[in-house]
Parts: sequence; structure tokens; C-alpha cells
Amino acid sequence: MNNLKVVIDAGHGGTDSGAVSSSGVREKDLTLDIAKYMYNEFRNKGVDATLIRSTDETITPTERVRRILAAYGDNPNVIVISNHINAAGSGIQGAEGAEVIYALRNDDRLARNILQSLGNAGQVMRKFYQRRLPSDTSKDYYFIHRNTGSRTEPVIVEYGFIDNPTDLAKIQNNYKEYVDAVVDAVITTAKGGTVSPSPLGDDYYVVKSGDTIFMGNNE
Repeated sequence: MNNLKVVIDAGHGGTDSGAVSSSGVREKDLTLDIAKYMYNEFRNKGVDATLIRSTDETITPTERVRRILAAYGDNPNVIVISNHINAAGSGIQGAEGAEVIYALRNDDRLARNILQSLGNAGQVMRKFYQRRLPSDTSKDYYFIHRNTGSRTEPVIVEYGFIDNPTDLAKIQNNYKEYVDAVVDAVITTAKGGTVSPSPLGDDYYVVKSGDTIFMGNNE
């Protein structure tokens, strides 16, 4: 645990609001709340962490990368978590759930663990994946993967869809539980572990003293 370093990025900020819901909720505000809570949780668990922005600040991609690499250098024990809220776009209805995007230089263990942990926390699991630059498929599509050195392990975590009111409400109400899930997944991965599916799904009822068989079946 002493070697693990985490750089926490709150996506967008300042003049870049990111995606915006029909009710006016801005991605940049949600990601800042998520990042600040995540920073405190890592620190509480004894993990060195750096927050890229702590205010509603405009940061260019170049400056964002500079801050990421300035935190702990280009080292293999550095995990970069870039926090985002997805948007399906016009003409697409009802998209929901979490996605994790990882860099071409890394394996899928961290991304897989994060997504499973979010699923265990109650969010719909969509996919974990890599994305290549169309003009040069040897390179990552996203600059947060492409330009953050060659030895760090960056992941983009999309917690859900801001343009789905149901998913947005889940994020707003449960983001602390989702962040706890991400933090636990990072620590588990750093220790060489694997996050397993929860033995209890969303549709279960815990039997209590005094319950009848009829009552249990209906619940």
C-alpha cells in the first residue's frame, strides 16, 4: 500500500461544462463532487492521492496532463482516475450504467475490478474497454490515456448517463457508494486481488425472524 499513488481527475471544469442534463445538471459539478470525496477516501485509507482540480477551474488538456505527471511522475505504481458522467446523445433513449476505459499499455485487471465493484454497489455494468485513435490505431483515442506517460495506469470511469433521468438520480443519490466501490477496487487491484460479483443480486430479500414462507416469497 505504501507504493500506491493515485491521481484523481475531475473531468471538465470552468468554461467546459461537459455534458448537461435536460434539468441543467452539469457534468463538471458532479465530477468535482465525486473527485473531492474520492480524494478524502483514499487519504483516509492511507493512500497517497493528489486532486487535479478542487474548484470550478478551466484546465486545458495540456495543463491537465502536466499536473497528472507532476504529481508522482511517470511510474508504474501511479493510477490515474479520470471521473466522468456519460451522455448518450440525441436520438438515443434510456442508456444507463457504468463504463470503464483503460489504456492500450495496460491490461484489463483494474478496469474489470472497478466495473465489477460498481456493479456490486448497485450500478448497471455496461462494459470495460479500450479505444484507439482512428488516424493511428497504435495510439489511444483519449488524451488522458495517450499523453500521461508510458508507465502510469490511467482509467476513465463513466458513472452513468446524465441524459437519462433515472441514471442521473442514481448517481446523485449514490455517488458516495460508487466512489467507495472504485476506491476499494483500486486498493484490491494494487494488492493483486480480484473483485468478485456480489453473492446477492439486486432482487433479494433477507429473511428475518417471524417471516412466513408466504411473506418471503412475495418479498
